Amino acid sequence: MTNSLDARVVRLAAEAGVEVGGTLAGQLAAYLGLLAKWNVTLNLTGFELDRPSDEAIRRLLVEPLAAAALVPVTVKVAVDVGSGGGSPALPLKLLRPSIQFVLVESKARKGAFLREAIRHLGIERAEIATERFEDFSARADRQASADLITVRAVRVDENRWLQMASVLGPGGCVLLFGTRASSPPVHLPFVAASTLEVPGSDVLITSAARL
Repeated sequence: MTNSLDARVVRLAAEAGVEVGGTLAGQLAAYLGLLAKWNVTLNLTGFELDRPSDEAIRRLLVEPLAAAALVPVTVKVAVDVGSGGGSPALPLKLLRPSIQFVLVESKARKGAFLREAIRHLGIERAEIATERFEDFSARADRQASADLITVRAVRVDENRWLQMASVLGPGGCVLLFGTRASSPPVHLPFVAASTLEVPGSDVLITSAARL
C-alpha cells in the first residue's frame, strides 16, 4: 500500500482520537490491500477497496482501534465471532499484539483469507477456528477460555449471549459493534458497562460485562 494511504489512516484515526504510528499505519494499509485483493473473489466486505473511501477506512480500521479504549489492560485472550474479512479482530490485534486472538469463521474460504492475512502481516499468537460459534462455544476446551469477545455484523439474540457467556471467564466482556438504531439489548448474565461513539461514524460500540 502507498504512503498516501498510510497517511490517510493516521489522519482519520487522529480525528477519532486515536494515535497511530508509522509502523502500525503500514500494517493496517497492508491489511487493507490484502483485503482488497481477496474481496475480488470473496464477499469479505461491501466496501470498494481499490480506492478506499474515508468511510471504508473508518469502518474497517479506525473503529476497531477506537474500541481498544474499552478493552481492559488485563485481557489476555480474545475471541472474534464471525470474523469474515477480519475487522474488528485484526486491526485490534495489530494495535494490541500481546492479546491472543481466536477468530471464529464458519466458511472455509474466508478462513483461508484470515490465515493468509495472519501470515502476510506476520501476526503471532492468533488462531483461526473454522466452525460455527454454536459449536465452538459448546466445546469443553473453550469453556471460560477467553477474557474478551468481539462481535460485528453477526445476529446477537438471547441464545448468542448465553453462548458467549460460556466462552468468557468471570469478569470477561463483550464488545458489540452496532449502531444506535440497531444495537440489540444486553441479556443476562451480562450488564451493559459502557458505550463509545466513534467521531465521524454512526457506530455505537457497547461493552457488556459478564456477571
